[in-house]
Amino acid sequence: MELAMQKEKAKHLRADILKMLYLCQSGHPGGSLSTVEMLMALYYNDVMKFDPKNPKWEGRDRLVLSKGHACPALYAVLADLGFFPREDLWTLRQLHSHLQGHPDMKKTPGVDMNTGSLGQGVAVAGGIAMALKQKGSNNRVFAIVGDGEIQEGLVWEAAMSAAHYKLDNLVVMLDHNGLQIDGSNDQVMSLGDVMKKYEAFGFECVKVDGHDIEAIVKAVNMPHEGKPLFVCCETHKGHGVSFMEDQFGWHGKAPSKEDYENALKELGVSDNG
Repeated sequence: MELAMQKEKAKHLRADILKMLYLCQSGHPGGSLSTVEMLMALYYNDVMKFDPKNPKWEGRDRLVLSKGHACPALYAVLADLGFFPREDLWTLRQLHSHLQGHPDMKKTPGVDMNTGSLGQGVAVAGGIAMALKQKGSNNRVFAIVGDGEIQEGLVWEAAMSAAHYKLDNLVVMLDHNGLQIDGSNDQVMSLGDVMKKYEAFGFECVKVDGHDIEAIVKAVNMPHEGKPLFVCCETHKGHGVSFMEDQFGWHGKAPSKEDYENALKELGVSDNG
């Protein structure tokens, strides 16, 4: 897909995210909107191998959304690619829906791992990468983590393990938007220099604009033989909607009808069902 088309696609994915959250009046818009280009880089640019008609295909690459509360972004992408009908998106967080408030691999086609308890997803991603290596598979595992999430000690145990076992089939992507549920990272628990930290743990590291799809694609495809790869994606929470952007209050707040309609106007997308 050409870059101009991807930029237009990003607007529609954001509109779907907002509609999901508006309809169910629950969920996390800020961190969902900030990850859109990260997911698009993987799914729309021949980076990941997958088959919407065969979601459990053994030859697929794996995606673990460790920051599981951002699942509306993943659901919007999976629906757009045909893993399940787009109409299912409007059942988010409703009784009997397969679209839970956090990803569920047993319910939702295209989801490779249950996540939500922060820190656990990236650890499991390392385990999947290790298992694939032991099986002689050349498939890759991508884990998307949040910057509030990496305050969890388990994240660093996982990093130490990944480097020790030379998991060069593992790519950890940080959604570095600087905010979490209670405020800025620096107010809650300063992260320090995350690039130097991951380098110290034995990762190949690169920093990119997390809303530049081409830059992300180039970064995740860079050589890192014998080392896991860390991609620090500099993003904006609530990206694409001016009144949500860089506002921690939109971490877990559903949009009102007025918010939703104003956001769609700003995106230039109509509510077309």
